[in-house]
Parts: sequence; structure tokens; C-alpha cells
Amino acid sequence: MKIEVAIKQGKPFRNTYHKVAVNLIFTGKWIINYHNELLKSLGLTLQQYNMLRILRGQYPKAVTVKLIRERMLDKMSDASRIVENLRKKELVTRDVNVKDRRRVNVAITQKGLTFLANIEEKVNIKTDRFVSRLNLNEIDQLNTLLDKLRG
Repeated sequence: MKIEVAIKQGKPFRNTYHKVAVNLIFTGKWIINYHNELLKSLGLTLQQYNMLRILRGQYPKAVTVKLIRERMLDKMSDASRIVENLRKKELVTRDVNVKDRRRVNVAITQKGLTFLANIEEKVNIKTDRFVSRLNLNEIDQLNTLLDKLRG
């Protein structure tokens, strides 16, 4: 669907640069909403899912909340609150760092690893189905162009 139709635009864009900027923002938010709905049905938020994946990548090592925050896709996330919500679900552990009591070490639990493995297949299937609207050449080209934009 053309961006003008999706946003019900009345007057034309200022120029093609303006159009692509609006299109990127709209599409990015659209993809986030798509993933939020999918993950909500599995009992997670997008930020919680992102954190579990970060922690799985560090497993079995525990990491600081600061490291997690640096790697989060959404830099505005309240990482400490997300850790606490995941701890309540017994998907992560949180311990005070013995060398620096101001720091907290976080690690994914076995239950968290199992949970992530169980939902990831569903997430991957839906994500692949969504992205498969593009062929492999288009996907490679889009990745190249997005990387170039962030330069």
C-alpha cells in the first residue's frame, strides 16, 4: 500500500526525501506494532523478548543492566523494570555484583532459555512470512540501503 494511502495524506509530500523519511518512520512503527501484537499473544513485550535474546547470547555468563541497555533495540526502554518483570516470571535472575554493589548482574534462567526456544519458532515463522513479501534480492538490497542510511 502506498504511504499516501496508508496515512490518508491530503496534500503531496514536500519532496521525495520527505516522503522516504515519513515512509521509514511509518513502516518502522508498523513493524513494531506487528511484533508487539505477536509477542503479546505469547505473554511478552517486544522489549522483554529483546532482553531475553541478549541474555541468551551471553549465556551462561551474567551481565550488567548497563550492558543490556547498550544492546537493546529500544534505547529508551526501562531496562531495570524489564529485568524485574522477567525475574517475576522466573525467566531471569538478578543478583548484586559482589565487586560493585551499585551494579546488578542479570542472567537468563533455564526456564527462560526453554521459554525462548518454545516461542521463537512461532516468532520466526510469522516474521519470515511477513518479510517474504520481498524476494531475496530485494531483501539484500533493502538491508544494504538501510545500512547505508545509518552510515
